[in-house]
Amino acid sequence: MTVDSRLEALGWHHLYSGKVRDLYESAAHPGRLLVVTSDRVSAFDHILTPGIPGKGALLTQLSLWWFGRLGEPTHLAAAHPSLGAHLPPELAGRTMIVHTLEMYPIECVVRGYLAGSGWAEYRVSQTVCGIELPAGLEEGDELPEPIFTPAFKAPLGQHDENITFERMVEIVGAADAEALRETSLRIFATASAIAEERGILLADTKFEFGRDPGSDHPVLADEVLTSDSSRYWDAETYAAGGMNRLESFDKQIVRDWLAANWDRTGEPPELPADIVERTAVRYQELVDRFMSES
Repeated sequence: MTVDSRLEALGWHHLYSGKVRDLYESAAHPGRLLVVTSDRVSAFDHILTPGIPGKGALLTQLSLWWFGRLGEPTHLAAAHPSLGAHLPPELAGRTMIVHTLEMYPIECVVRGYLAGSGWAEYRVSQTVCGIELPAGLEEGDELPEPIFTPAFKAPLGQHDENITFERMVEIVGAADAEALRETSLRIFATASAIAEERGILLADTKFEFGRDPGSDHPVLADEVLTSDSSRYWDAETYAAGGMNRLESFDKQIVRDWLAANWDRTGEPPELPADIVERTAVRYQELVDRFMSES
């Protein structure tokens, strides 16, 4: 009997599957969703095989840790007291009960350092999402101040599109755009300070928000400040310089292997066991670094 069929028997009906998360709804819990974080791993807009063992539980654990420390309205809701005991055992540690929200179609990206797609754009135009930056920056350099660089969320299987703030205003309206930018930058500052206390640099991250009909404040949703949504570096390694200074606590190992072994045509190859194992270690290490000093 599959997990879906057992959840169906409990009244939770499959609603949607993203690259990593599966959503379920239930008539018995109106206004609530069951979010299940899988071990799936994606890169270059493809879901890869095999998954990363334990990844879903680690992402959920870290999101919950951050939700409890940011002092922001979140999508977390109180679960039915007996619900957890009746969920399939393989879902232990990887589920959240959340409020149903009207999600903004925007990924609210904040960058404190020049890396990833921001670095690629900067090399061409000395801008990131239309924001002009000083000349002479190198990959991994800290920016004069964190910048807000939104992206438009694409359908599953397509690539999210970096957009200007002006384009974001056209999509969600001026008031919401301003609120999302201000909230994102504030959370980034709070999270950066917490990370630095643990010897970790938060290079960049993405937040997702929803609209609650009962509030005019953006509600933090989905995952937050995990290895999948954020780029973290070890502060000591970064300060020492050298080739390893930008090694991140995420699936970069997967991306690098895939880039070297696949031309992005057809279906991607299966990940080797050692790549899967090394990636799992990086995910676990980040959770340990944060939660061991709670």
